[in-house]
Amino acid sequence: MRFWKKKPKRQTTAKSKTNTASPKQVPKWEPKSRSTPLPKPKPDMSKKSTTTQKEFKRQDARKEFLRVFKQLTSCHRAWDIWRDFIIMFACAISNSLDKSHYDEREKRYLRIIKKYNKQEQNLFPELTAHTVMALEENPEQDFLGGIFMELNLGNGSNGQFFTPYHVCDLMAKMAMTESVVQEINEKGYITICDSCCGAGATLIAGIHEARRQLEKENLNYQNHVLVVGQDIDEIVALMCYIQLSLLGVAAYIKIGNTFTDPIDPNDTTENYWFMPIYFSDVWVTRRLVHKMDDLLKGEK
Repeated sequence: MRFWKKKPKRQTTAKSKTNTASPKQVPKWEPKSRSTPLPKPKPDMSKKSTTTQKEFKRQDARKEFLRVFKQLTSCHRAWDIWRDFIIMFACAISNSLDKSHYDEREKRYLRIIKKYNKQEQNLFPELTAHTVMALEENPEQDFLGGIFMELNLGNGSNGQFFTPYHVCDLMAKMAMTESVVQEINEKGYITICDSCCGAGATLIAGIHEARRQLEKENLNYQNHVLVVGQDIDEIVALMCYIQLSLLGVAAYIKIGNTFTDPIDPNDTTENYWFMPIYFSDVWVTRRLVHKMDDLLKGEK
């Protein structure tokens, strides 16, 4: 028989018995029987939907904002903290694109932040982050205005009370008809104005009502809605500026008395705050076209 056809030798039973009976052999471990079943494995959190994970990790932005804000009140007055936070936040937004006012507003920012120690300085970015998160989760709200009133920072002697957002939303639906799309088709954009804008609740409601109508026509409201506001109170006007900037709309706010110093084309821009998207290509081009039209009309 050839070697590759040879059958392998079987192990003898005697040898197997000898190995089993060896005193040095370690006995094989066998698990004890369980009277109760094993617990079920926990579900894998990584397999959950994205929405569930966000809800699991997300914190209440409003509560977190108030928590951080109260940490600053141990050494500073609440009104001073609020004023400084709003001014610094507005300066930071403005200086991202509005270079004509950069030097003045940068100096103002640095002058304010130096009033606080390093630990306190680190709390202001947290307030900014919670504001951004709150408006990202729910853009249809007056977040800063609501916090302002909750902290009792309103000037009651001057009648400074902000209109609740749900009332502003109802007013926007009644005032803005289906002619919005028609006006955009004729002019290219619509203008929403508020001469006493406060923190911007009325303007925010108007923006979202226009957005709902424009979405039906597959139009981007950011390219077709211009917002103009004015208020005599600098802090509340800057609150409006911050919220409209975070909503991503083309807008500008003037700080001044509407009756004695209304918005005028011949104004200097000293008291004007322009939203970042106001400097986008769409709106820069639109302003250039308007200037050319005005020049041509003047020549005629």
